[in-house]
Amino acid sequence: MFTLPKKESRGLTTCQGPAPTQDVSGSCGNALEKECSGKPGQKPLELYGVGDPTAMSSVSSYLSSRGRIIKWFWDSAEEGSRTYHADEYDKDKNPSGIINLGTSENKLCFDLLSRRLSQSDMLRMEPSLLEYPDWRGHLFLREEVARFLSFYCKSPAPLKAENVVILNGSASLFSALATVLCEVGEAFLIPTPFYGGITQHTYLYGNVLLVYVYLHSEVTGLDTRPFQLTVEKLEMALEGANSEGVKVKGLILINPQNPLGDIYSSGELQEFLGFAKRHKLHVIVDEVYMLSVFEESATYRSVLSLEGLPDPQRTHVMWAASKDFGMSGLRFGTLYTENQDVAVAVASLCRYHGLSGLVQHQMAQLLRDRDWINQVYLPENHARLKAAHTYVTEELRALGIPFLSRGAGFFIWVDLRKYLPEDTFEGEMQLWRRFLDNKVLLFFGKAFECKEPGWFRIVFSDKAHRLRVGMQRVQQVLEDQSQVTEDPFPA
Repeated sequence: MFTLPKKESRGLTTCQGPAPTQDVSGSCGNALEKECSGKPGQKPLELYGVGDPTAMSSVSSYLSSRGRIIKWFWDSAEEGSRTYHADEYDKDKNPSGIINLGTSENKLCFDLLSRRLSQSDMLRMEPSLLEYPDWRGHLFLREEVARFLSFYCKSPAPLKAENVVILNGSASLFSALATVLCEVGEAFLIPTPFYGGITQHTYLYGNVLLVYVYLHSEVTGLDTRPFQLTVEKLEMALEGANSEGVKVKGLILINPQNPLGDIYSSGELQEFLGFAKRHKLHVIVDEVYMLSVFEESATYRSVLSLEGLPDPQRTHVMWAASKDFGMSGLRFGTLYTENQDVAVAVASLCRYHGLSGLVQHQMAQLLRDRDWINQVYLPENHARLKAAHTYVTEELRALGIPFLSRGAGFFIWVDLRKYLPEDTFEGEMQLWRRFLDNKVLLFFGKAFECKEPGWFRIVFSDKAHRLRVGMQRVQQVLEDQSQVTEDPFPA
């Protein structure tokens, strides 16, 4: 994963509020003020930033300026992954290899999936599957997706196949939507921390920027949890972007959120959609983890379940099989939008991002098998996710490491600030490299545009033996680090 420079900006700021354990009834005054009274020496909080991919590029006489930026993304984003793939852990063949606790993949249910995908109904060959399809996707698959989303998103009315477009994964969906919704140099608002790959998805083809809505771990003002998104924060980020001449065309929401695992309530969703309607912004809602809510106490609401969307023509919902069905290598994603101009424009790009007819047939068979999904796959998948999550969180508690986890997704947002050699993103990178040198791959907070150095994402959706070895290696790094680092930073 990579870090992206920001454009020079005046950066709206507010004074830093009290820590979560302190009284939060006090007020810092107007959050739009650049300076405000607070504790002596306390740094003001930045409220927004504008990503600037043009500030970095590789050196090559063979590539265009655009090609050099694209190559820079690859060079910077894939360092940890390249190192991992060159030295992957294998219990028998390479026990000293790297354990990957960084990539958000569900590796718990291959046995269930392999049995289902090997059944005879998956193996079908007919001429239409080998011919060019409707670029939106074969009608039989779009109809099945509409029924699937109607059921699992609990839509108040049946969803329509004409509003479904099929692409090869969420990355292509982000790329296509950015290209058809925005002009070059325009932007989407996105709350941080967020899955950093979206920066590539929106920029590499469409040259669309991201305006970061910075969220912070301190619970201040009316917030009730760390890193809480509010309409007030969206308004301030939008105002800041406008003041710098950056035209914002939309808002990106991830629900459940990656890397926080937050689940937005229906009330919050309505507020965010209402904000977008007031400013005539598109909203892209990524619901790729919607079936990966494994805590019984957690209540998930899809945006498609809401009665009367505030602006249905500007609301676009994404889902894919990569996470919920543990099939990130299959490359299946779907867009649901009532805006036919958007659907047709995205479908035109499916010439470059389509699925083979054979895969479309397999996905239709899988999605229509409601008995297998409800009685076999989802109960077992949720049980395995919960067991793996319990193991890793118990290990973290034993080590005295603070963390955030909401019972959704595959990851835990871990606070390792007290282990940093220095309270900077350079210190965060040093700690990340110590993990990698000790043969465990994590993803560091700056890769998610987190504003505070020292947060890391740990992925727990893996087999027990790899989790045990990985957590042992994490513990070894932290024990070694604690011997050479005092605890100058509050956890």
